[in-house]
Amino acid sequence: MALKVKTAETKVVLVNLLICMVVFYTVYYVVLSVCFAAFKIKMLDGLAPFDFKTNPSWINPYYLVLVISLEITFFVCGLLFALVVEEWVWDYAVTVTIIHIAITSVVMSEFPLMLHWWLALGSGVISMICGGQILAYCLFKDNFIYPVLDDF
Repeated sequence: MALKVKTAETKVVLVNLLICMVVFYTVYYVVLSVCFAAFKIKMLDGLAPFDFKTNPSWINPYYLVLVISLEITFFVCGLLFALVVEEWVWDYAVTVTIIHIAITSVVMSEFPLMLHWWLALGSGVISMICGGQILAYCLFKDNFIYPVLDDF
């Protein structure tokens, strides 16, 4: 009654995770730079990807930059993760998000308890998983791993 799924070696998984982390933060800082320029904010804060303490306000351009860049980053990374890890986008998306939460906690010296940050993060993860999985299915449908459900 076990699923017949071929698991990747630990080394391959760790290399893919490292690639996904580098892609995630590269995309994040590129999108942040574009958003900072578009909203004409003078100084790019290097800690912006980890900032959950900014008060939520739709009239605050800095907050808008943080939210928009977070959402765009997560969606674009979902598509890019599909090219790196093929059908396992959801797994790497969740893992990268958990690592991002841990790094955010360390950088900001406290665990994020702001509801607006969690809502933005949650919607970003959902868009990352859905967009990436759909792209992976379209690109790799002939090579997609389907669980054997005959035993259920």
